Amino acid sequence: MSQTLRFLHFDCSEDSSGLTSFEAMASVGAAQWPALQAEVAALLDWAHHGFAGVRGPLEEDGDWDYDLHASLETVAALELDYDPAARRLACQAASDGLPRYTLTLTLGGTAGFALALRERFDLDDD
Repeated sequence: MSQTLRFLHFDCSEDSSGLTSFEAMASVGAAQWPALQAEVAALLDWAHHGFAGVRGPLEEDGDWDYDLHASLETVAALELDYDPAARRLACQAASDGLPRYTLTLTLGGTAGFALALRERFDLDDD
């Protein structure tokens, strides 16, 4: 049974030896952060259980591996105006900033892992 991902949209590339890399980035506000974490956890849970014991660097004959990072930024709108007397832009924060979470996930794997990942999470070959 396949599962559609809501937040993660992967770019895929394959090297000449048949190894595939899937890269995704998602950026969400505080309200969506728990759902994004749950989506990533579900994907990694599937990989850990479906390919148990074979995770490791692909250069060392692992079937799959991943790299996961996140950052938290405060995003605030700026009011901009041009000051002709000073010949420059004037800016001021319009409000207090809101948190924005950005997560990146890279999955790499063999042809078998890549096929299973595509089927399980309904990933097309775009």
